[in-house]
Amino acid sequence: MSGLSALLFGATGATGKHILRELLSSEQYTKVGEYGRRVTDKAQLQHAEKLEQKVVDFDKIGEERVRDGDWDIVYIALGTTRQLAGSAKAFEKIDREYVVNAAKAAKSEDANRKQRLVYVSSGAANPSSFFPYTRSKGLTEQALANLGYDDVIIFHPGLLADAERTDHRLAENIAGIITRQLSRFSNSFEIPVKTLGKAIRVAGTLGTAGLPEGTKTTASWGGPSFTVVDNAAALKLAASQ
Repeated sequence: MSGLSALLFGATGATGKHILRELLSSEQYTKVGEYGRRVTDKAQLQHAEKLEQKVVDFDKIGEERVRDGDWDIVYIALGTTRQLAGSAKAFEKIDREYVVNAAKAAKSEDANRKQRLVYVSSGAANPSSFFPYTRSKGLTEQALANLGYDDVIIFHPGLLADAERTDHRLAENIAGIITRQLSRFSNSFEIPVKTLGKAIRVAGTLGTAGLPEGTKTTASWGGPSFTVVDNAAALKLAASQ
């Protein structure tokens, strides 16, 4: 499959920057869109000639004519933490509302247009979770599955290793020490963020039907089902190509 177009939201984040590089370096993509509150310096990128960048206001994303790009695959790596957002309300707005509204804005109005949606979530996502972070992720997954995309693939990674972050996350650093040890015995706890970026690009390109055996499961939160790629499956998927 070649000549694909892809739109990426969240390209400046820890995972998004690797997805962007993967998409630009892949010969299967002839057009790549990077839409966000800020965009990447093209001087840092290879194959930037096929990159279309646009600074958007997520509070008015429905007015940004996002779907005009006629995207084959929409990748979303948007997310934040309660600490960075500043409040529980702001966290939910960025982590859930912005994600769902961006996916809505990118969806074609042509009922015959086939589109795929790929979202980076959390391994413990559950709309009934007691914890705000994992509950938000689960509710986001539920909403995305209901948007009517032809194929919805959601990643459930473990702890992101080697992530370049602008903020200091003490709890994550401590957890990283533990998961590095656990990863000696299991591939379910941790994944290098560069590896995750590759797995996400591969999954988006292949789609659910093309994913190798053992790299996908089916889930549902009481509505339309979607495909889940967990941490172990993402490691396997990245190694498959």
